[in-house]
Amino acid sequence: MEGVVVMFFMLGISLSHLVTGNAQDYFDVGKFGAVGDGNTDDSPAFLKAWQAVCGASGENATLEIAANRTFLLYPVQFNGPCKPRYIHIKVLGKILAPSVDERGKFKYDDCWLCFKHVDGLIVDGPGQIDGNGTTWWTEVPISERPTALHFHLCTDLRLHGLTHLNSQKNHISIYNCSGVLISDLNIIAPSDSPNTDGIDIALSSQLLISNTFIGTGDDCVAINGGTSNINITSVTCGPGHGISIGSLGEGETNENVDQVHVTGCTFNRTMNGARIKTIPGGTGFARDISFEEITLIASGNPIVIDQHYCNGHGHHCQDQEKAIAVSNVTFRGFRGTSAAVEAINLDCSKQGCRGITIDNINISSSVGKDLRVVCNNAYGTTASTVPEVSCLSS
Repeated sequence: MEGVVVMFFMLGISLSHLVTGNAQDYFDVGKFGAVGDGNTDDSPAFLKAWQAVCGASGENATLEIAANRTFLLYPVQFNGPCKPRYIHIKVLGKILAPSVDERGKFKYDDCWLCFKHVDGLIVDGPGQIDGNGTTWWTEVPISERPTALHFHLCTDLRLHGLTHLNSQKNHISIYNCSGVLISDLNIIAPSDSPNTDGIDIALSSQLLISNTFIGTGDDCVAINGGTSNINITSVTCGPGHGISIGSLGEGETNENVDQVHVTGCTFNRTMNGARIKTIPGGTGFARDISFEEITLIASGNPIVIDQHYCNGHGHHCQDQEKAIAVSNVTFRGFRGTSAAVEAINLDCSKQGCRGITIDNINISSSVGKDLRVVCNNAYGTTASTVPEVSCLSS
């Protein structure tokens, strides 16, 4: 938990500078021409405001997005590096994406609201970021839909208090960042909305997610390759596909994930619970991972290691000569009910998963059926489990 302490310390530094540091430069998007009527394209005004806040001379700068207004934005790139050490974006109103009917008027890249090379950024609420995804999901292929809010190449990032609605694809993407604090968010999309992950993380380290509700149509949190020192605590997930490591190894790539700790979370009627998924043929490792003190409410597949994942092409690809090495994984303190018959499924490659610990588990069926445990090439220890995990090899 040392990483958590370090990150909270970083947060204290950020806030102290915003409160007691040098005189702040303060900007209001309305002063740059933003209308906020939900129909006018406010993107040019936001870009003018961003240029002002990014180039401000003070150590701290604040950009306010007014309450009781809806600001329609087309894809916007908020680029740094910026002059202020800390930039605070106060989202008091609503930011709205265009509907799919307006898709032909502009080119979407990989993201709708895009931040790159911006350090010391705080984005907080109580406002809303609405991806207007209901108009996109059935008409636009997944590969052509953008992430709603994307952060790339950043340090000392804080997201707090906002409500994120109906992203076109992923709601929040953290890519190649370090020192990230995410707390008290509400991320919401229907259970049948395709690929609307809550938070996607890749090539990032020193990240904490806490006290957040995520109910979407895909992974609540997806932890991809190149990540380390990720802490997730007090997150309620559901609907959704659970909290997932991976998938890792697609296209025989080398991908590494380590030091991921998920604690005190709830899976409420999710498709999966705690999951690690790798694709045969990849190389690298997923290690030093823990899921502890987990509450299950009619969760499907509460505990899963799937090393035969096919990433949309079925769910039992054949073994190959190479596989991601899965080791030192702990599942401890799970309580509640499973909506699936297979409460625990450890489906490892022929190379085997090593150092698996399953301890202090009490899972019953929410559908009145006897629960099963499946182990393939899984090695480790188990104690005090219901259902019994007798198939785990020592």
